[in-house]
Amino acid sequence: MSEKANTGPLKDIRVIELGQLIAGPFCGQLLGDMGAEIIKVEPPRQGDPMRNWGHGNEKLWWEVVARNKKSVSANLRVAEGQEIVRKLVAQADILIENFKPGTLEKWGLAPDVLHAINPGLIIVRVSGYGQTGPYSSRAGFGGIGEAMGGWRSIVGDADRPPSRMGVSIGDSLAATYGCMGALAALHHRDKTGRGQVVDSALYEAVLQVMESLVPEYMVSNHVRKRTGSILEGIAPSNVYPCSDGEYLIGANQDAVFARLCQAMGRPELAADERYATHVARGRNQTELDELIADWTRTHTIAEVEALMIEHSVPAGMIYTAAEMLADPHFEARETLVEVDSDRWGKFKMQNSFPRLSETPGGIRSLAPTEIGQDNASVYGKLLGLDETALAELAERGII
Repeated sequence: MSEKANTGPLKDIRVIELGQLIAGPFCGQLLGDMGAEIIKVEPPRQGDPMRNWGHGNEKLWWEVVARNKKSVSANLRVAEGQEIVRKLVAQADILIENFKPGTLEKWGLAPDVLHAINPGLIIVRVSGYGQTGPYSSRAGFGGIGEAMGGWRSIVGDADRPPSRMGVSIGDSLAATYGCMGALAALHHRDKTGRGQVVDSALYEAVLQVMESLVPEYMVSNHVRKRTGSILEGIAPSNVYPCSDGEYLIGANQDAVFARLCQAMGRPELAADERYATHVARGRNQTELDELIADWTRTHTIAEVEALMIEHSVPAGMIYTAAEMLADPHFEARETLVEVDSDRWGKFKMQNSFPRLSETPGGIRSLAPTEIGQDNASVYGKLLGLDETALAELAERGII
């Protein structure tokens, strides 16, 4: 895949990505999709563990999270590797890291040191518990942040242990908020010339999407519980069985519910006192779901979907990758974009998001295949290192 033109709004921004695994690299992916130059610093020979993560026979997660990035190598545990980062920082706008708090400081790369080199540098620090507080020194992965932030306690069935999502949502949320903070910090720097630290904790990122969970407990002593496939009191909004699979219907607003009743051939239900209002439907949620399920079982997914579209009821199939690849809406909006890899051939992955009308982001280049494959171009251009100097550093395990 030849590199495509950069039309993103961040095409004049340079990012040094020190992080590994998910949270730091996903933040870099978001910024890279928006046009930023991402220089990913990997441990020599070892590389980012994400190179070997994924599901199935072939591990392709790296192809998504490392797209639009350049790979350089540097051993950050030795002084010369740390000095390489300090020199890169002098010519960068943003640095991303997701190491355990205190690690940068141990390596001589503390924010005050980096800001002395580059006062305008924005430092995005993603960690389990944040850079301060009594838990800051603890190790923390996404699942721990999901538990502490309240997510795990309300996900799953009431009679079973807490469930998790099938993706690393805690890491991705913390990375997304880290990206948001970086963009806000860029705006501040435009006005003042000063950089700052963006402190994104996994548990706090999860807490941000927990709606009114804490105020509900404080004001009315309400404790949200696990409710499986429904939200308690929000009805009808569930997955219902059809003769050939499952289908999601969300008709909890009064007018929408009335349209669902029309689609079912049961218009009288909209006036039934058990179901006529939002509160009444919530009170009788179980029996209403059973009533709708009895109807959907007699139809195929296609038949139910046609009726939902006809009556303007929010509903949809439960998509897997196969349905996404076959769906005309995905194709029309280029939600999935095809790339051509020397290693894997042609395949599709999610496009950049969100969509910008004037400065669209996109996938300009594939994930770097080799660890440090851009050492010569990056270190040559930014640090003035020639082939002899690079070879000596490589021989000594610095890069």
